[in-house]
Amino acid sequence: MKAPNFKLPSTSGTFQLSDSLGKNIILYFYPKDNTKGCSIEANDFNNSLKFIKKYNSIVVGVSKDSIESHKKFKKKNNLRFDLLSDEKITVLKKYKVWGLKKFLGKEYYGIIRTTVLINTKGNIVKIWSNVKVKDHVKNVINELSSLI
Repeated sequence: MKAPNFKLPSTSGTFQLSDSLGKNIILYFYPKDNTKGCSIEANDFNNSLKFIKKYNSIVVGVSKDSIESHKKFKKKNNLRFDLLSDEKITVLKKYKVWGLKKFLGKEYYGIIRTTVLINTKGNIVKIWSNVKVKDHVKNVINELSSLI
């Protein structure tokens, strides 16, 4: 299945998916900057960049937080990859990661933690939904290594 193309503001300007074709793309959607699970996930990806780059791949994080929030989060954690802001939730809906969630008995709409692996031709090869942060990045790298 072809990955839907999009263009969003990023911590380094603007990111358009089609501009990154020729590389594998790890597109991960996370709920909120500076929360425990999101910080762990971001740092796990950051600490694995050497392996990820070895497989001709990039990592891109997406949430509905503002670019200013992303820049602070990126700086605080010394992240070496871009974070994208989807404040209008258009891409979140396009990738079907915006949905009803439950927490402490309350229901609300938010980002369902999801990772999408896109190959060099722009095709989705794997989707992890309702991601549990522990060992997730290892699983992504294992899948990535099978593409080579």
